Amino acid sequence: MTENQTPKQHSCAIGSSSTSCMELLTSQELELLDSKMVEVGYRKGEIICKQGAPATQLMIVREGLVKIYMENNSGENLVLHIMPEMNIIGLSSLFEGNNVYQFSAQAYLDTRVQVIDIATFKQLIRSNASFSMKVINLLAEYNTIISGRFYCLTQKQTYGRFADVLLCLANRIYKQQKFPLQLSRKELAEIAGMSVESVARILTRFKEEQLIELECKHLNILDYDRMFDISQKG
Repeated sequence: MTENQTPKQHSCAIGSSSTSCMELLTSQELELLDSKMVEVGYRKGEIICKQGAPATQLMIVREGLVKIYMENNSGENLVLHIMPEMNIIGLSSLFEGNNVYQFSAQAYLDTRVQVIDIATFKQLIRSNASFSMKVINLLAEYNTIISGRFYCLTQKQTYGRFADVLLCLANRIYKQQKFPLQLSRKELAEIAGMSVESVARILTRFKEEQLIELECKHLNILDYDRMFDISQKG
């Protein structure tokens, strides 16, 4: 993706920054928010919130990378969303009657979050119409992302799903075609809904076809347009 190239759309698991809603708060509202926040650090692999636990807090990701996923009885995880810094975990818990987390959140990397109680956040929604509309828009975007995820996982073949993951990381996390491979092959496989062996096979195939280059724990997308075509055709 060159500097003048507009990112093309695909079923990415990563949305745009959700803390942009904070820009709509007044100085007094920001002071209230700051007075209620507590900062917490998590090591890579630590659980930030657990599916089924009481949803009393929202978490603002200030640094790091977070996996949002659903658990099932077989021990397999369905990755719904990936949240980089400047995103809010737990917005779906704002709905009345939704008093438990419908998902789990885990730190992909060492992560720093600011925790705020849901009651304070709801108070801001009631007092600031522009802020509340922005939150509604963010929830709509999350639903669109999850719909795209299900389409990708159920309708695309393995090559298309993995191309989606690489484009998602390049466009939304690292903002460049060459980026560090901070996620393990197991984590990449989980996002793409495939086995670790399939990830290894596809990486080898993409290298042979000169779609990507792997060196020094970095991945470089050499042919963005071809990669996008693969992601679309699945």
